[in-house]
Amino acid sequence: MLKRLLGKQPLEVWVIKQVDADLLHLCGRATLPAKPNRRAVQTDLEQDRYRGPVRMATGVVLNARLFQALVPVEALQLLPDDRARWHGRDWPLSQVPQRCWTFPGRLVAQADPLGGPGALVSAEDVSAIRRQAERQPPRTPDRVEFRPENELEDHTLVVPIEDDTPRTRRVRTGREWRRDGE
Repeated sequence: MLKRLLGKQPLEVWVIKQVDADLLHLCGRATLPAKPNRRAVQTDLEQDRYRGPVRMATGVVLNARLFQALVPVEALQLLPDDRARWHGRDWPLSQVPQRCWTFPGRLVAQADPLGGPGALVSAEDVSAIRRQAERQPPRTPDRVEFRPENELEDHTLVVPIEDDTPRTRRVRTGREWRRDGE
């Protein structure tokens, strides 16, 4: 009761990740802290200037810059058949999964395999990456050389040192030792 009188009760909003020409990518409900006061936060929301923390219904706190729109709960009405009324217009909805909340790129809507007919779920748009990967053929080497795992040196570069000094070594023959050349 005291928070309501002093204006410190958090504001409830709908979080919209992306607005397409004919589709809303909706993350879900969240709350915004009423700091410095509730009226100031409402004014920032109306003028699309709010840049503070957004506490999602799951408890995760994210930055408002990740989302395209934060809409007060009273300004967006959910309709049957995965639709919503916002700004005097009916919009189809695509549910944004939590993994996409922080995705900085564009989202695309796909049919929800778990939902009914017409249910959409948002996913990351990776078509640009796919096009780039298809454009570049895989690089295959002309020649493959297999070497033992611990062989680090190229033996073709090792040059024996020629030395003119005579070397003597001891060789064992039977039970006794003799010098080379004896």
